[in-house]
Amino acid sequence: MFLSAVRRSSALLQSFKPLYDRVLVERVAAETKTKGGIMLPEKSQGKVLEATVVSAGPGARNEKGELVPLSVRPGDRVLLPEYGGTKVVVDQKEYSIFRESDLLGVFQ
Repeated sequence: MFLSAVRRSSALLQSFKPLYDRVLVERVAAETKTKGGIMLPEKSQGKVLEATVVSAGPGARNEKGELVPLSVRPGDRVLLPEYGGTKVVVDQKEYSIFRESDLLGVFQ
């Protein structure tokens, strides 16, 4: 039962393609322990601004109607703004959709 639900959710995400210049990202889990081994409560963890690109749209159109491809690809690690994006929940996992212009940078 559990494996079929996992396969179904991964198939759903693989079949999902954002439109235009939008990017579907999954936030990285927040650190729950300091380097010294102290456990952090949820309130003090703060918001995670790093995410992994799960899926990306084909790109935006310029004034001439030409397709301008995105500079991020699935698997890239990106820096997110503190606020913004549209939250999407699939099988108790939270994802966010951002425009590519809202992303602050890509980690190399």
